Amino acid sequence: MADTKREREIERKYDADASGGLPDLRGVAGVADVIDKGVADLDAVYYDTADQRLARASITLRRRTGGKDAGWHLKLPVPELEGARDEVHAPLSDGVPRALIGLVRSRVREADLTPVVRLRSARDLRHLVDADGALLAEVSVDGVRADRLDGITTTASWTEIEVELAPNGDPGLLDKVEKKLRKAGVRRSASKSKLARALADTGAALDPAAVPELTPGTAGAQVLAYLRVQRDALLALDPAVRQDLPDSVHQMRVATRRTRSAFKTYGKLLDRTVTDPIGEELKWLAAELGVDRDREVLTERLTAALADIPRTLLLGPVRGRLRLWAVAGRAGSRRKTVAVLDSKRYLALLDSLDALLADPPLRKAASTPAAQALPVAVLKDYDRLATRVGHALALDPGTDRDLAMHEARKAAKRARYAGEAATPALGKPAAGFTKRMKAVQKVLGDHQDSVVAREALRDLAIQAHAAGETVFVWGLLYGREEAVAATRERELVGVWERASRPKARAALGG
Repeated sequence: MADTKREREIERKYDADASGGLPDLRGVAGVADVIDKGVADLDAVYYDTADQRLARASITLRRRTGGKDAGWHLKLPVPELEGARDEVHAPLSDGVPRALIGLVRSRVREADLTPVVRLRSARDLRHLVDADGALLAEVSVDGVRADRLDGITTTASWTEIEVELAPNGDPGLLDKVEKKLRKAGVRRSASKSKLARALADTGAALDPAAVPELTPGTAGAQVLAYLRVQRDALLALDPAVRQDLPDSVHQMRVATRRTRSAFKTYGKLLDRTVTDPIGEELKWLAAELGVDRDREVLTERLTAALADIPRTLLLGPVRGRLRLWAVAGRAGSRRKTVAVLDSKRYLALLDSLDALLADPPLRKAASTPAAQALPVAVLKDYDRLATRVGHALALDPGTDRDLAMHEARKAAKRARYAGEAATPALGKPAAGFTKRMKAVQKVLGDHQDSVVAREALRDLAIQAHAAGETVFVWGLLYGREEAVAATRERELVGVWERASRPKARAALGG
């Protein structure tokens, strides 16, 4: 990714008449001046697969010449922020750059990327600046001509106004500009992008991908809707993981776990002979992704623990030792993660998830009303958790209890995801159940983190001893982690008592 540049784009588009008239935007609060930057001729060719997989996902990939940012541009949607897209730039080249192909690999798989539409625009650009001359936003009036490149000669033309927020700008400015535009009779465009409009106006747009029609309100419809959300999360997080964006690996692992959990919890609704093999592949993917994530979290925990020790007790080169340990664990793992996402095994997994959702292996029970079938499955997972918690609490502190607590943690996570999947159908009772299971999972998760931390501290102590260093600090931290584990074990009693109240389960229908 060294030859690419990433930035966040936040913009809004508006329909304009051929005159492209703009109101005086100096009247917008905070805007001191509007600077005319002249007209630039832009020429962009957009690429996609024959079945428009990128366009279906609101992703655009183009090669553009002209203007200040000529090159390859890949725009990825940011669903949680209106009008936002993450734009990745790469230098001009004849073919699609490999770095950008990687970022859309989860969408296109092995399909070819070919030219779909050519857009030529005359961009009349203006800068909105504040009293100090700092850029607030760019406003352009674009006269656009679109030509299909799939062998069918069809063209379309229109004029639009585009308002793009400056980097790190205040999104509230967009609302102020829009208010001014609306007073002048200018309205938001129905199309989210130039490409979307070009495809629609030239007749090149394909119908949305078909979704199996299931009877609303059935258990099968609810579970498949949940699985579709998780599949979509995997696809959306793939480029984020490749770019090493914060929390992306964790969120991708969560999507795999939620999918596997749903397969198991709702096994009476979906044919396990189909879902079990996919579940095993999801387990493989989560494990591969965990190489980076688990070491990162553990390093942060140990670094924070060292920061809490008084300087008078920091004997030996402990910080240097921890850095060596962290670097040794991470060496090469980043490349390995990307290799996994480029592997045929991973792409086959994505294909299998698509196939399952396109032709779901529903069992007869899937036609049962959700309000009747889902509570049974959720409460079954609760019973499984109750058995494991009881077993763990009955054991004496030590290795056996640690292992039992870890098994209870996995059961708590599954129960939580079961409630989460059922919440849209069951409402507040399921949401409350999910919240209580999350509390149990958190205590058990903190306990397991202390177990893993102690194993790492033991390794660090061994390495330090072999190098002739004092192991005092590592022993001190080990003892603190033992105390943390004991505290979590005591906390579990109260958390479980609140989570296991019969009244809460009765509200689910159990």
